[in-house]
Amino acid sequence: MSDIIPATPEEIYEVWLDSKKHSAMTGSPAVVDPEIGGKFTAWEDYIEGTIADLEPNHRIVQKWRTTDFTDDLPDSDLEILLDEAPGGTKVTIVQSSLPEDQLAAYKLGWKDYYFEPMKAYFKKRKAVGKKAKK
Repeated sequence: MSDIIPATPEEIYEVWLDSKKHSAMTGSPAVVDPEIGGKFTAWEDYIEGTIADLEPNHRIVQKWRTTDFTDDLPDSDLEILLDEAPGGTKVTIVQSSLPEDQLAAYKLGWKDYYFEPMKAYFKKRKAVGKKAKK
């Protein structure tokens, strides 16, 4: 799934991998060790995982799971792609190895807990930046 976020790929990449900024973007605590092999948590430890690969300003790959995963389930593979687009950046979420009975909930979760808060966060940042320039 994908959406257009009103920010540059560089801004989104930076915010996604910064604990304080990620927390501000989503409105919920996140802790991110921003290097390959680094661990992360988000949404009060509901989400956890490891950063598997990074292509600065273009791609973030994570081994990802939530507390809804049973112990016998493998981590999900999550790929976040950032591509310049009219109006900002096209953010594409590619995720595999999710529990079949939870697919619809995760799809809605990406929209409600990431795409919508990201749009609001970056719109607010741009508005604050414009006021500061005046």
